This record gives sequence, C-alpha cells and structure tokens, in this order.
Amino acid sequence: MSQSFAAPAMAPGAPSAEQWGDWRWHMRHRVTTLDKLREWVEVSPQEEAAISGTAGKYRWSVTPYYASLMDPDDPLCPIRQQAVPAQGELLEFPDAEVDPVGDMFYRKTNRVVHKYPDRVVLLVTETCPVYCRHCTRKFHTTDVEGTYFRDNEGGGYEEDLRYIREHPEIRDVLLTGGDPLSYRDEKLEELISGLRAIPSVEIIRIGSRFPVLLPQRVTDEFCEMLARHHPVWLNTHFNHPREITPEAAAAVDRLLRHGVPVGNQTVLLKGINDDVPTMRKLMTELLRIRVRPYYLYHCDNVTGVSHFMTSVEKGLEIMEGLQGHMTGFGVPQYVLTTRIGKIPISRPYHEAVEGGLALRNYRGQTMTMTGKHYRLSPPEE
Repeated sequence: MSQSFAAPAMAPGAPSAEQWGDWRWHMRHRVTTLDKLREWVEVSPQEEAAISGTAGKYRWSVTPYYASLMDPDDPLCPIRQQAVPAQGELLEFPDAEVDPVGDMFYRKTNRVVHKYPDRVVLLVTETCPVYCRHCTRKFHTTDVEGTYFRDNEGGGYEEDLRYIREHPEIRDVLLTGGDPLSYRDEKLEELISGLRAIPSVEIIRIGSRFPVLLPQRVTDEFCEMLARHHPVWLNTHFNHPREITPEAAAAVDRLLRHGVPVGNQTVLLKGINDDVPTMRKLMTELLRIRVRPYYLYHCDNVTGVSHFMTSVEKGLEIMEGLQGHMTGFGVPQYVLTTRIGKIPISRPYHEAVEGGLALRNYRGQTMTMTGKHYRLSPPEE
C-alpha cells in the first residue's frame, strides 16, 4: 500500500507525487555534493569551506525531504545545522574523544555492544539517510579507513545472534547503527526473526531517525512486518519543532496503529534547541503527535561534534523550564552518557532538614513536610 505525499513546490527536478512518496527515490537522490545543495539553499561561504574541509573525513548526505525543511536563506536554520557540515567539526576541543560512550570498550562481536546486564546494542548498519552532524557515533560514519565496522548488506549476523543466544541474561536488544531502516523490509525481518527465535529475547527496540529525516520510509507494509514480531518499540530523534511535519505525524500514526510505541530521544544542541521556549514547544508538539519524550541527552564531547555542546547548567536551566510547566509525561529525563552508563542529571526538589523534608516546586515556592503524620507547613508566598 503506497502513501500519498505531495512534493514541495521548490523541490528541484519537480518530482512526481509518486516519486516524492517513495523512500527509495529519496535515498537515490540524496544531496551529497555542493552543487546539489545549491539547488536547495543559498550556500554560505562557511558551509562551502566546511564541505571542502570535511571531505574524506566525515560523510554527509541529506534526503530531499529533509532538505525541503531547510530555510534556504539562513545558515543558522536548525535543520541546516543538523545536516550540513560546519567548520566546527574540524576544531579541536579539550578532552574530546572518538568514542566517549565506550562502544569499542564493550564490543563483544563486530556488531554487539554489551554494556548493561540485561540488554545489548546491535549495530545493524553504518548507513543513514542523513548523517547528523551531532552523531555520538560519528566514527561509525567516517570516510577514514579502519572504522569500527564495515557495512555489509549481504552479510549475515550469525556471530552476533550466537552471542545473544549464549547469554540468556539478555532480554532486550536495541537495533541501531547507522539507521536500521536503511535496509529493506525483508532484510530487517530476517534479522528480527533471528532475534525472535532466541527464547531469552523479550523486547526488540529500534533506534531510527527515519520518522524525522524520511517519514516516507514508514510504510504500512513496514509497520505490518513489525507487528508480526511484537513486542517491538521504536525510539526516534526529533530535535526541533520544525521537524514535526504532517508527514512525520503520519509516520508516527502508522506505527502506533500497528501497536509500536514511539519514544523520542532529543539531544541538547547549542544554537538549535538550547533555550526553554524551543524545548517546551518541541515537547508539547511531540505529545500532540503521541510521541513520548524519553531522554534529553547532554551532547557528548565527541570528536567532530563538540561545537554543539552546551554546559550542564544550561541543560538544568531548560529542565527547570519544563518541570511543572507541562504535563509530567512530557518531561524527558536529562542524562549524560558515559562509559559507565547513562547518568541522570537533575537539581533536587527536596532536601533533608531536621524532622522532615524541605520541598520546592517549579515556581520556587517552598514548604516543609514534617512529623510522623506528614503535616505540611503552608507554602511561602
């Protein structure tokens, strides 16, 4: 069953509605050169220098769909900053690392990363529809030889499945990469079926930005395939309200109608979403399309990514601007990813005092909970 998508009027080459609705067409026509980018935006001198400077170092590509969301005249457009190389990728930052989250340290096979007791990451592919400039696994998608693993569409996952089968404590498998949805449905189902044949595997999760970067990929046929292997969960990655389009909302709706819960993992990015109004709008818009905010990641100090980092204090300020100002399940958990795991970061809303607890609400009002029967003192005005 095909989906109906109308191409935007400014789309180069005037693709038909059928072409614009075909995710394979978008993958074949990704923007990967300066000349192609100029068909969509007025390229700034800084962007041109960055594209030249990162050539042979970091891959880049942009789907026509995602390119259509760019502001053609503003280099600081939040969509352009996420997709077009920037000179900051070539700067050196103190303590920046290629793999600060420890993928290589916890690697058990070529693709399995076993960091937590009961779950693993399975790095399905290196391919992405758009190579996000802020990717924490930027080394997976580098053009330099000797990267973490080499993609192999025709290859199997026997070694990886064997490791999972031999470790029955593994009950939860996250498919990521790269983006697993870069593969065709048949290839993905082959892998998911292999996981479903392992008795200890209870939950299969998929990490994918396709609902954001190319929602045409989320077809009814794809969703029907996932529904055959429940429970399957999908976490995606909206970073800015501009990404929440009717097409993205329709993709989410198709997943939900087939029983696939959708969560969101936002990255805190300097100059893109590092202010309270933007983040609040993003979270409320996610709720409107029935996507549950899950994590707000502090941007990792990754080589080639560090220019997007904010301070932790900025992240805490944003969390203060969310807590209490919107429904509770719309507030993500702010975390810092490290080699020892995800570390929740938050300011306390209570502290121990003699005889009880001093409490603070989102407005800064305070009260004290005291006594055996938890009698509450009046809040301060």
